[in-house]
Amino acid sequence: MTDLLAALLLGIIEGITEFLPISSTGHLLIAEQWLGHRSDLFNIAIQAGAILAIALIYRQRLWDLAMGFLGRGAPAAHDPAGIAMDPARARDYALKLGVAFGVTCVLGLLVKKLGFELPDRVEPIAWALILGGVWMVVAEHFAAKRAQALGERSAISWTVAILVGVAQVVAGVFPGTSRSAATIFVALLFGTTSRVAATEFAFLVGIPTMFAATAYELVDVVRSGEAANEDWTALAVAFVASAITAFIAVKWLLRYIQSHRFTAFAVYRVALGAALLLLVPAAAATAG
Repeated sequence: MTDLLAALLLGIIEGITEFLPISSTGHLLIAEQWLGHRSDLFNIAIQAGAILAIALIYRQRLWDLAMGFLGRGAPAAHDPAGIAMDPARARDYALKLGVAFGVTCVLGLLVKKLGFELPDRVEPIAWALILGGVWMVVAEHFAAKRAQALGERSAISWTVAILVGVAQVVAGVFPGTSRSAATIFVALLFGTTSRVAATEFAFLVGIPTMFAATAYELVDVVRSGEAANEDWTALAVAFVASAITAFIAVKWLLRYIQSHRFTAFAVYRVALGAALLLLVPAAAATAG
């Protein structure tokens, strides 16, 4: 397999899996077993492509929230239910996004200072996929029961905002968990009963979080001089592939969850995790 084709495939994998609740880090670590390990700069680039896609999708929403927060112009922002948000509600929503982001920054820096490194073995990723799939089913089940009792609730509470910030760090520490899955289902389990509202909040808070993480990692790469040895053609191919596929994947997901549960993703996670636990020991035994 040529290096450009491998870069293209890794970019596509990142774009598809970054915002679907199936773990991009887990899929990339697994894919690199066959497609070859990539530099930190390469991984930063494909993540940046996915961030660009989500920022483009939510560009109007972000602008509306910013204008509502500043109290400028007509209240153009709408919540996930399509209800117009006055400046006070827009400001409240933006502050909750800020709190979730702040919690992630503080805890993320603490984890970084402690010297935590991502595991590169398949087994913990497989277990994270399986346990995350079970968590998704349980969370959505209880959210549905609450929706029947209380009606659909799209509001995001301060508790949810804080827990979403924590969930982002947990997902970063345990590959296979999935940042989007952790944040969406924390919101469903502890606050909103609306899949659309939980997903939107998770995606919106992911924009500054991923931009900040990417910038932080990029500074380290530049300081180390690693960028001087990068294959820029392969990096560009992967970046574009990630951006395009992430845009398509998120657009599809936002339509899908309006009328479907996340059950299919949970089943996929459990099946993939189980397959990995069965295949990896078999492959190791064959190699031995």
